[in-house]
Amino acid sequence: MGVDAEHGRMVMLDIVAVPAFSDNYIWLVHDSDSGETAVVDPGDAAPVLAEAERCGWKIGQIWNTHWHPDHTGGNLALKQATGGKISGPAGDRIAGRDVELMEGGEVRLGKHVGHVIEVPGHTLDHIALIFAEEHVAFVGDTLFAMGCGRLFEGTAEQMYASLRRITQLPGDAKLYPAHEYTLANARFAAHADPGNSAIASRLKKVAALREAGTITLPTTVAQERETNPFVRATNVKEFAELRSAKDSFRS
Repeated sequence: MGVDAEHGRMVMLDIVAVPAFSDNYIWLVHDSDSGETAVVDPGDAAPVLAEAERCGWKIGQIWNTHWHPDHTGGNLALKQATGGKISGPAGDRIAGRDVELMEGGEVRLGKHVGHVIEVPGHTLDHIALIFAEEHVAFVGDTLFAMGCGRLFEGTAEQMYASLRRITQLPGDAKLYPAHEYTLANARFAAHADPGNSAIASRLKKVAALREAGTITLPTTVAQERETNPFVRATNVKEFAELRSAKDSFRS
């Protein structure tokens, strides 16, 4: 939520998950006061347009956290259909980008301000969008519930530092990753830290949610500090060993 200074009231962001492909989530973000709507990491335009129409929202902005096609593949179709402005990280790999986002930059939706932080590791130019007043962050493929992204371009040192940046946010901050990987991550977490009762408890809850076909996101910073082995790693070496083990783990 944000603060409407003129009327002294709290203003919420409406955030809706749009499932895509086998396990992606595209996030629709709406400010009811201004009527403005943005979409985060639209790998596919069709389900986004359908959900926006169902909600009665008009998309005016497209925000990308990184260049991978399952997060940007719908950019051009959405831009053509809505006229929305595309914002994304530096580099030349964001289809149709209008605005380059770098550390210290921002996006705006009505009176809501999202601050850009650079969180390399999964890709070299990955960013996250931090809405500090609303306690909301869109983290793409850097941090997942109970997990983190693979190191496709960056280093273990970069990803470790990026995770620490995100989890320095307040404990009640809601994190919106771009994939439904929680059950597989929870199984690995239980394997990596078998004595952690919080992980065992969360695994049971996540398994029940997925059995019911229910989304497991968003997560919170507090939950990740308690149950995410990559966040709980105490140094880069430990993190790198965990990331390597997860890459070959079969639950």
